[in-house]
Amino acid sequence: MKRIIFNILMIILAFTVQNCIFPLLPFLSASPNLLLILTFSFGFIHGKEAGMYYGLLSGLLMDLFYSGPFGFYTLIFIYVGYVNGICTKYYYEDYITLPLILSVLNDLAYNLYIYVFRFLIRKRLGIGYYFMNLMLPEIIFTVVTTLLIYRIFLMFNRHLEEIEKRGDSSIV
Repeated sequence: MKRIIFNILMIILAFTVQNCIFPLLPFLSASPNLLLILTFSFGFIHGKEAGMYYGLLSGLLMDLFYSGPFGFYTLIFIYVGYVNGICTKYYYEDYITLPLILSVLNDLAYNLYIYVFRFLIRKRLGIGYYFMNLMLPEIIFTVVTTLLIYRIFLMFNRHLEEIEKRGDSSIV
């Protein structure tokens, strides 16, 4: 239960930082997608079901605070959580290469999803401009941020597992 509350608070904190603090930093041309990092991390570490639930929460937060059709962000975040949950069988705590690759692929899929359904449908065909000026800087910032956040998330995850194990052993 503590883990679920902690994870929900992390999503709310990531949403707040991503949408309230990062836009105020003048030196950032793009900001890292913290919700995407947490969603794929939850899916990658805890499995498909947890990834989908946390993806649902992240997507609902984005849908509630941004205009457009309701469920637009929820759909992509649920897919990200589910697809990364499939990779749980390849999960090793100290293995950072796969999370970095997943970060690049998830951010690329997320940005292509936004491009197709926000720009391409309106006949804005400048994929080269969109890729170079919006997608690539966000992907780079997200991957660099993944290095830091993923390690911190693993550290807290290990700590919560130890607390749960101590709680389970004291009952028996």
